[in-house]
Amino acid sequence: MRFRPCIDIHNGKVKQIVGGSLRDKGDTAAENFVSETDAAGYADIYDGLGLSGGHIILLNPVSSPWYAADMEQAAGALSRAPGRWQIGGGITPETAGTFLSAGASHVIVTSYLFSDGKLDRGRLERMREAAGKDRLVIDLSCRRRGGEYVVVTDRWQTFTDEVLGLSLLDELAEYCSEFLIHGVDSEGKAEGPEQDLVRLLGAWNSLPVTYAGGIRSLGDIEAVAKDGRQRVDITVGSALDLFGGDLPLDEICRYIEKLHKN
Repeated sequence: MRFRPCIDIHNGKVKQIVGGSLRDKGDTAAENFVSETDAAGYADIYDGLGLSGGHIILLNPVSSPWYAADMEQAAGALSRAPGRWQIGGGITPETAGTFLSAGASHVIVTSYLFSDGKLDRGRLERMREAAGKDRLVIDLSCRRRGGEYVVVTDRWQTFTDEVLGLSLLDELAEYCSEFLIHGVDSEGKAEGPEQDLVRLLGAWNSLPVTYAGGIRSLGDIEAVAKDGRQRVDITVGSALDLFGGDLPLDEICRYIEKLHKN
């Protein structure tokens, strides 16, 4: 297990939001925290602790008047720590190279890979060709529906036809180097992780997988380590002290270090 830092950008600001509240119409979201520190400042903090492999997420759609401001924030963070951050949000084969040239280690993609709610294998091939398998992360963020975890797109607003399971991970592992998976119903609520989802991810062990959503305490991290068989990496958003929460980043780092020693 590794701790993966995160920087979420919405309307040109570093924020923590309630994931399920995000709406393209009006560029609205329920906000837990809006920072006066820019993305570059957060990149400096994480870099100073030697943390890497985290993700920057642009939460506005490309069509939003705020997207350019999101891009400006992201560019600042990438320039401070080139090769240490992944980035996602509206990325296509046509734009992947721009982000990689700007300093991203990987590009993260979800929505582009789907057409009418179904995985488009042609788009998968084009995305892999544009970014390279070793620099592509597939985001399979999901919401529970009818007892299953269903992949959602369009900034977590649209259900697809794809159920997250081991067979889907096996199939998509041919196209990417790792997965990022938000438990969207828990995202931004700091009410605890979705342990059923963590157990599902822990049962798979072919590529790195990062889980995000609801982690609020060291006890939660310990539970993810146990149920994820120490195979599932984590990120912490709203509960983190950097974002106005009560969970100190240095305590997380010490816990992860101790876990590795054991």
